[in-house]
Amino acid sequence: MSDEQQVDVYPSMTVVKEFESEKADKIEPMKLGKRLKEIRVSHGLTLEEASKRTGLARSTLSKIENEQISPTFQAMQKLAGGLEIDIPQLFAPPKQLKATGRRDITRNEQGKPHPTTTYEHELLATQLTNKKMMPFKSKVRARAFEDYGDWIRHDGEEFLLVLEGDITFYSEFYEPVTLNPGDSVYYDANMGHMLTSVSDDDALILWVTAS
Repeated sequence: MSDEQQVDVYPSMTVVKEFESEKADKIEPMKLGKRLKEIRVSHGLTLEEASKRTGLARSTLSKIENEQISPTFQAMQKLAGGLEIDIPQLFAPPKQLKATGRRDITRNEQGKPHPTTTYEHELLATQLTNKKMMPFKSKVRARAFEDYGDWIRHDGEEFLLVLEGDITFYSEFYEPVTLNPGDSVYYDANMGHMLTSVSDDDALILWVTAS
């Protein structure tokens, strides 16, 4: 799959601005492009130079900065590696937190949202940088294997727990398996994998990734 095809097939991250109203707090995604451009400019890089460092096409970087496409998790890995930053820094400036005794509470449905064509992600524990695990809750919008176009592969290990609804978990070396609420799977993420909702409503899952 080329860099231009920015169909999100893995939990990805964004941060949000919180707006207070008289009735309730509303959470809306913050635009990633502005933050990416700030980082690139602070490094003194042109789009062409950033392209060489990240391995992403110049046109792809330009589209991300101009909010024309949303980067996949794989693209975010390339951006973070090429710009020599942690992935969370793509979404907010790093906060000075001590490594000892850290804690971050995320209230229900108060995570950082990032909707895509295949998932509706909610990033958890976003205030902590340099984490060894990345937790997400995701609503699974995909209904067919073909919604993805290709297997998903990336570094690390993943744990998946079904919270609501039913899913089919596809993996490169095993037969598809149906998972119901309370079921879980742990797998090597460099093995091709993907999942689809098979219930009437979008399934809700907890995803934890470790690098």
